[in-house]
Order: sequence, then structure tokens, then C-alpha cells
Amino acid sequence: MPIVPDSEDYVMISALQHYAYCPRQFALIHIEQVWDENIYTLRGQRVHEKVDIPDDEQLDNVRVERALPLWCHRLGIRGIADVVEFNRDEIPYPVEYKSGSKKPRLADDIQLCAQALCLEEMLGCDVPLGAIYHAGSKRRREVKIDVKLRTQTEQIIIATREILISQKLPPPVNDKRCDDCSLIDACMPESIASFSKSSVRNNPFIVD
Repeated sequence: MPIVPDSEDYVMISALQHYAYCPRQFALIHIEQVWDENIYTLRGQRVHEKVDIPDDEQLDNVRVERALPLWCHRLGIRGIADVVEFNRDEIPYPVEYKSGSKKPRLADDIQLCAQALCLEEMLGCDVPLGAIYHAGSKRRREVKIDVKLRTQTEQIIIATREILISQKLPPPVNDKRCDDCSLIDACMPESIASFSKSSVRNNPFIVD
């Protein structure tokens, strides 16, 4: 299989998940090069230890590819799939591994959908389904790669690229997402939010 393109113009698929979770987290990682570990990132590394090693095997009627390079020239994205399963008809079924349980937001589904879009271009076939494997529950959650999810994914690709071009750090979200984020100390969501409110309150030129 050809090597995935190594171009700075291509957005990493993992970056789409970061953006969909929190645009500021994405910018801190991919623009400011900030990274820190917490229990959630360490669990994620543990879960990926096996699937991060390129490998393939035949299980009954399913061929399993691990750490498969992906790209989509049309959308300008690239990355690596944890696992892609191929049935007897060679229809790909991407499986993304996550350490925790299902999140209320679609960040993981966006990442999976981007993998499906890559596989469709690379292999010239439709990829209607994929799955998220949640290590916390040791269960798969099947995801339909439908029109709505495809549209959301392509919109996030555009938004992600715009931030990379502008090199501007978005404001913090300062909500429940921050509690699980390993970058909370670098982000300082509460301090920045408090400062912004104070600036508005003390500015005589701002009228409510």
C-alpha cells in the first residue's frame, strides 16, 4: 500500500477529535505544542499499545489490519486507523479504540467518520459503518457513517484548517469538558473567564 502523504497541508485525523472535543485544546496541542499527561491520557496510551503496532491477521472470515495508514486527498487529511476489519466482500469496517465510556459529544464519532472517508477514497468503496471500542466497558458501539455525520466531519476539517492557518488560540470553553482535560493548567479556563468578565464589568465604554 502507498505511504500516507507527509504534507504540512494535511490535517491529522487525531486533530479533528481534539477540535471536536474543544477547539482550544486542539490549538494548544497543534499550534502551541503543549502536552501534559493525566490518568485519562495514560489510560488511552495503555489501550493503544497493541493496536499501534502495524500488523494483520485472519480471524475466521474477517481480515484484521492494525495501525493502518490513512489519507484523503480530497479533504486533505491523514492519519492512522487503530483497526480496520475487512469482511469476505472486502468492505472495510474501521474500529477506533477509546479508554473510557461513550462521551456525550461526537468527538470520537467525528474521528471514526474521518477514517471512513479516507478508506472510501483509498479503496473506492462505500464505508457505511464503523465502531468505537470502549475499553472501560469492553464493548463496541457501532456508528452509522450517515450524511449528517459526514457533513459535520467535513465542517470540522474546514474549521480545524482555518485555525491552523490563522495560528490563533480560541478562548477557553470553561465547562465540564475542562475537568477531564490534561491541559487545564496550561489553558487556565477559570482564570481567563474571570479576567474577561472583570474587564467587561470595569470597562466604562461597554454598555449592557
